[in-house]
Amino acid sequence: MSSQSQPAPTSSGISVRRLRMLTFILATASGLSVANIFYSQPLLDLIAQTFRTTESAAAVVVTVTQLGYAAGIIVLVPLGDLIESRALASRVLVVTAIAAGLAAVAPNLTTFLIVSVLLGFTSVVAQVVIPVAAHLAPASERGRFVGRVMSGLLLGIMLARSVSSLLADLWGWRAVYVVSAALMLVMAVVLAATLPRRRPDHTDGYRSLMVSIGHLVRTEPALRRRAAGQALMFATFSAFWTSIAYELIRQYHMSQTEIAIFALVGAAGAAAAPIAGRLGDRGLGRPSTGVVFVLAAVAMAVAGFGSHNLVVLAVAGILLDLAVQGHLVLSQQEIYQLRPDARSRINTVFIGSIFFGGAIGSAASGLLYDHEGWIGVTAFGVILSIIGFGLWCGSEALLRRRESALPELRSLRRFGKAGKRS
Repeated sequence: MSSQSQPAPTSSGISVRRLRMLTFILATASGLSVANIFYSQPLLDLIAQTFRTTESAAAVVVTVTQLGYAAGIIVLVPLGDLIESRALASRVLVVTAIAAGLAAVAPNLTTFLIVSVLLGFTSVVAQVVIPVAAHLAPASERGRFVGRVMSGLLLGIMLARSVSSLLADLWGWRAVYVVSAALMLVMAVVLAATLPRRRPDHTDGYRSLMVSIGHLVRTEPALRRRAAGQALMFATFSAFWTSIAYELIRQYHMSQTEIAIFALVGAAGAAAAPIAGRLGDRGLGRPSTGVVFVLAAVAMAVAGFGSHNLVVLAVAGILLDLAVQGHLVLSQQEIYQLRPDARSRINTVFIGSIFFGGAIGSAASGLLYDHEGWIGVTAFGVILSIIGFGLWCGSEALLRRRESALPELRSLRRFGKAGKRS
């Protein structure tokens, strides 16, 4: 009787109940880790005042943090195929805590920028543990479980701005990094205690591991396509959320707390992650991809023309986040099916390209806002989304031509075999 009440194990040998608990822990770790990249976005005014610099100079903090993150994706994340994941994730979190603590006491902008690079470089734990979630989940439900972990990551991205604004209003912007350091240490202990050991699939050394990344890019067109699309999406996302704080302060004279409340609307976009995961599980990933590019373009257009209405701006933010997060989950579901033995390296290419796009988006938005205002930022986002939709249309046309040619190739092969028999 008791044996019947036990949850059935998954293909990885872990019970469904434990997998759900691990999914929650991985989602929490992902959200708290990635939040470090976005804490500074609503704080740029305060940081500029503290270090007596301009807003455009302070905006470089966002750019260097994202570039540091991209470097961490390239250098650290591939180690997930070489080093045991539990040890890698917990140790990186400890270094992240040290970086956040240094950011809290930085005496000048130069030091803060250097520490921000280190903070971004080590805030990659989400990309270490997401392939672990894909490994642990049963194949038939991989999209759903990865979507849940992604929901945590995306909530971290969305709530980071609100939390940092609230903490800055209460205790100053440096308190944000003190709290972050404490949370990173807590999660390091939790992951070390709960994450199951997983034997790495790659045993040929780090150099061979890094060389193989280039081979993956050359031989996997789906990876190239998904990486380019998400880079465009995240450039749009970063442009919007980097500049919106300036617009809310200048046009609506908002305080940091009010900006934090506004930023909460973006958290609604995390609902797209499990929905996108289910659509992918049902074989609807390709058409859904085209829809989310259109949604992103519409969102940025609405934000541009509706900037004088706060409700319209909020709706635009929700639509944009739904689009970006939906595309992210659809993309990861597709690329994780390519090479199960190389998921960390595949994630390196994919996420690295995303945050390269994000760095470009945040840097461009600062310049555009200074010279063209909010309308320049939103027009930039519309153009990026249209380019992404064009890439999707081109790839769909190519895929359909290949699919239509497959029956002909099969019939030719059958004809050839029949001719040999005769």
